[in-house]
Amino acid sequence: MTDGIIWLAAPRCIAFGGYRVMVARGLSPEEFADRLAAAVDGAERVAVGVGEHTGDTLLELMEDTYGDAFEGIGLRLGRTGDWSYAVAYGGWQGEFGPLEPVSRGGAHVFLLEYEEENGKPVPPQFAHAHDGRPMSACNLHLDASWGYRGVEGDPATAARLQEALTAAGLPAPERDSREVHRIALGVVERFFGLSLPRDPVVNGTLPAVLLEPA
Repeated sequence: MTDGIIWLAAPRCIAFGGYRVMVARGLSPEEFADRLAAAVDGAERVAVGVGEHTGDTLLELMEDTYGDAFEGIGLRLGRTGDWSYAVAYGGWQGEFGPLEPVSRGGAHVFLLEYEEENGKPVPPQFAHAHDGRPMSACNLHLDASWGYRGVEGDPATAARLQEALTAAGLPAPERDSREVHRIALGVVERFFGLSLPRDPVVNGTLPAVLLEPA
């Protein structure tokens, strides 16, 4: 992967409402989709394939299927090198449970999330789980809001990530929130070696699933 993740800070980079992107090492895209389906709170879900889609055509399909795209959850899936990725569409906000079960069996799973259109000023969120354990999590403004007081998780990993974010000048409440978003994503990108192929996600066609009741 060569495009990094800083581009996620661009306005409406993926879909209206923000983004929820998950990246995994140690899982195929199909395994990843099945585990993410099981991670949705409430009634049991399964990943149902619906062919290949752009972000726009998946949202159109969801509109036709549910009457409102925000009444369902869809994923577009991809793989590059050793990494699988899943990009969420529709009503994903607040619907997923903890990340740790998704990472069972030795997988590394990363979450990047930003509710751009939330009526409240929700900061971008980051989390990393490995083999069923929380490794690091924070809001990327590092402003001790939304349940976090800096970076939390495995003491060694969280402390090193905190140091890297601090060295980048965060928290920085005086800076523009979009700039802070970019800076924090850049730190996470370098620290974990994360990247996401921009053109396939933004403009391309990828295999897609709907997370349907079982």
